[in-house]
Amino acid sequence: MNSAPSTLIERVIEASARNKFLVIIFVLFGIGAGIWAIKQTPLDAIPDLSDAQVIVYTDWEGRSPDLIEDQITY
Repeated sequence: MNSAPSTLIERVIEASARNKFLVIIFVLFGIGAGIWAIKQTPLDAIPDLSDAQVIVYTDWEGRSPDLIEDQITY
């Protein structure tokens, strides 16, 4: 391998090996940001699993309420 890295990944690895302190700082920053994000994320301990309910008003003259319910909710 020549002395000058040619690909991007080789340059990143070379820079990381030369600047270990910056790598540690970035890792600690990432860990801190992750912990902060977890603490800021709301958690619903008991999620609402009930079915969505909708009230529908309709007028169909001459029909029974049971027939209307069957026809509307089918």
